[in-house]
Amino acid sequence: MKIISLKQLKWSSTLLILFGILLTNLNSYPLNIFSHGLGAIGWSLAGYLSKDKALMTNFGLQLPLFMFGYYNYFLL
Repeated sequence: MKIISLKQLKWSSTLLILFGILLTNLNSYPLNIFSHGLGAIGWSLAGYLSKDKALMTNFGLQLPLFMFGYYNYFLL
């Protein structure tokens, strides 16, 4: 039984990324990195499920970049 379809995962991840971009433009830190980071996780998962290496590369490589933001917010 599927909890969420691949199409729903892609659309919800897209909305999270766009909301993260909006929050960045509104200088809403750290909410922007949480929203965009969740969207990147969703798209990485969508790439894995659909075996799309380009998606996994693009969004998977964004995740370590968000880790810097999380580190900066929580540990510094």
